[in-house]
Amino acid sequence: MNIWRVVCAAILLSVIVPVVCDAADAAQVLIVVGPSRHPPGSHEVAAGGRVMQHCIEHMQNVTGVTANVVYEWPSKQQRDAASTVVFIGDTFPPNRFPNPTQNLADLHEMMQRGCGIVCVHYATGLIGDDVATDGAHPLLFWMGGYFANRTCPHHTSIAKIYPSATITPVAPDHPVSRGWKEFTLHDEPYINNYFGKDENRLAPNVTALATSMLPPESPNRETVAWCIDRPDGGRGFGIVMPHFYKNWREEDLRRFIMNGIVWTTHVEVPSEGVVTTLPDLAKFEPESVEFVPRTQQKKAGN
Repeated sequence: MNIWRVVCAAILLSVIVPVVCDAADAAQVLIVVGPSRHPPGSHEVAAGGRVMQHCIEHMQNVTGVTANVVYEWPSKQQRDAASTVVFIGDTFPPNRFPNPTQNLADLHEMMQRGCGIVCVHYATGLIGDDVATDGAHPLLFWMGGYFANRTCPHHTSIAKIYPSATITPVAPDHPVSRGWKEFTLHDEPYINNYFGKDENRLAPNVTALATSMLPPESPNRETVAWCIDRPDGGRGFGIVMPHFYKNWREEDLRRFIMNGIVWTTHVEVPSEGVVTTLPDLAKFEPESVEFVPRTQQKKAGN
């Protein structure tokens, strides 16, 4: 039986008992860094994980939230302690680590108890081997949508770098929208993301948080960030940026992501949004802060 069928069947057959994190208790964010083979300065998933950990542990207006970064599939103790799990990597890390069937089963247990889930940029992505011919995968239940890699049989999302993409908030009353405003950046916000069989319509419990008019030559209002309130009491948040590591400097983008993470823990997002500051991005040990194209690496003898 395929991986997606095992876990999707478990989701549909399980008795759902909502479990909501008590905000009075310390919330724990588990950041899982998956594999990546992108050029220096792009993705930088390990450094990006450390950036998020720093921001969570240095929030100026939110207390009682801790963060832990792991670079392999987390232990049961780590999974059990998590209020939310944040994934960063080249496509959905549970499918890329060894033993994906067990990983998805472990994640199902977390989701069933109301744990949150967040996917950043390419971690929102699934490949053809991950999904059924009709696009079924547990991530659709857990997060409300995903980026469908070109190898997917049912749908093809689009990954393209835009010199100037404007990201517009579209859910002003939602907690994740607090404190950040429209911003423009040079990045790769994925478009034509997959939200289920009903074309690009979001399910009733899924909220579009941000859109962008892309591509420039034939603009359409594309959903580039969204969230879900799940029947199990958990929350999911997906955002298809940043591609370039240096864009963690963008305060509105960073606040947007931190809001989403905090919201999935069931901790209250402040009215002004989550306030953080960053030291020099080099502190988090990326291969490079600035993007280094593959052609430039070859010229340098790498």
